[in-house]
Amino acid sequence: MDDEKLIPLSALQHYAFCPRQCALIHNEQVWAENFLTAQGQQLHSRVDSGEPETRKGIKFERGVQVAAHSLGLTGKMDLLEKDLSTGQITPVEYKRGKPKPSDWDEIQLCAQALCLEEMTGQTIKEGALWYHQTRHRHPVEFSEALRQRTREVIKDVAQLFVSGKTPPARYEKKCNACSLYDLCNPKIMQKDTSSQYLERLFAEENSDEEASE
Repeated sequence: MDDEKLIPLSALQHYAFCPRQCALIHNEQVWAENFLTAQGQQLHSRVDSGEPETRKGIKFERGVQVAAHSLGLTGKMDLLEKDLSTGQITPVEYKRGKPKPSDWDEIQLCAQALCLEEMTGQTIKEGALWYHQTRHRHPVEFSEALRQRTREVIKDVAQLFVSGKTPPARYEKKCNACSLYDLCNPKIMQKDTSSQYLERLFAEENSDEEASE
């Protein structure tokens, strides 16, 4: 992927949540701040600014830069834990809200593990997601199914970046939590797309009728 745009780790979570959101942010450079994103940035700022420390045989490093050149990935991890007795490392991602109904956050975390594996040669079996709203840490096993799903999203994002295109809007309930809702206007854009489709459909039918006369 040397000739392609490197994929930020955050783009994987954006794509898994909504391909259109990913394209708006990373292809069109559109961003909108709201209370939720501001709160999330504040949380990550506190996490990233922490100094390295060691407690109970575990070394904690914050704001760790990682990359996997074979996958075209780059980004910064919130927290890297290293067990000094075994050398085992564990990626930890901090999230503002609560556990999601889908695997959006797990994919981003798994991509961090793939980067660490390429950088260290170590197999990483597990990571963790810490949610600010619930104040609870959730272990995440990097199963083969999750790894495969993550690799598929990486390929999809790479193709999205190369195409430079933005997928059409499609309204879903999750759109209400998106900071780009007002810029995306999924309900309006979806209706526009539907009307354009119908216009094309009728135009093709009329063309076929004229050709048969």
